[in-house]
Amino acid sequence: MKFFKLKKFHDEEDGAVTVDWVVLTAAVVGLGAAALALVRTNTKTLVDKIGNYLSTAEVETTFDSGATDPTQ
Repeated sequence: MKFFKLKKFHDEEDGAVTVDWVVLTAAVVGLGAAALALVRTNTKTLVDKIGNYLSTAEVETTFDSGATDPTQ
């Protein structure tokens, strides 16, 4: 009787499919983390460049650019 229960357990494939999905999901999460690390590094560099540019930019406080008024 015990042999039949063991054979039935051996023939079940539901657990194997679950293990496959767990491994596949772990691989996807790992690739996502690696991509995030690459993007994060390059994004920090770009943000630093933009910050440096904006900190040295001059802002005009008037609308007068020396052009004549088109309504006159």
